[in-house]
Amino acid sequence: MAGDSTTIARPYAEAAFEVARASKQLDAWSDALAKLADIVADPQVASQIGNPNLSDRELLDLLFAVAGEGLSVEVQNLVRLLAENERLTVLPDLARLFEARKTAIQGVRHIQIRSAYALSAAEQKTLQSSLKSHFGAEVELTVEEDSSLIGGLEVRADDVVIDGSVRGRLQQLANELQF
Repeated sequence: MAGDSTTIARPYAEAAFEVARASKQLDAWSDALAKLADIVADPQVASQIGNPNLSDRELLDLLFAVAGEGLSVEVQNLVRLLAENERLTVLPDLARLFEARKTAIQGVRHIQIRSAYALSAAEQKTLQSSLKSHFGAEVELTVEEDSSLIGGLEVRADDVVIDGSVRGRLQQLANELQF
């Protein structure tokens, strides 16, 4: 389902990014989309999305009231478009894709690291340096511990996945042994 949501969110994120870049408002859009994504992900608000007893206008009033002042007319128009197309639930993916594009244009790659064990600050710094050389750009790491990997690391940078985990190697071996 997350893949479907990402696919649906991508054109909205691209359009929003182009509008934000043209108006030199990348940071403002980034903040607004992050705020709206948090609001839509809130269980109380999420339960109201798709509620047949709540009109689009009432739902939008709720979202804008919770978001507070400061949403530009363009951001409000994007939210209205999402509501009309019954796509408000993709706001978290839209915000994530927007942020990834913003980070990429600024010459920084956001990389997610999953490790079977906790990484020390020195290990993270070494890894960051290696990935900087590999991708030819500044990198920003998000490190998460996942014992299900058994050992090693999994690196995700946009659509690139480098699986150096024991679990990944075992899966690869199992695939190769199947006839």
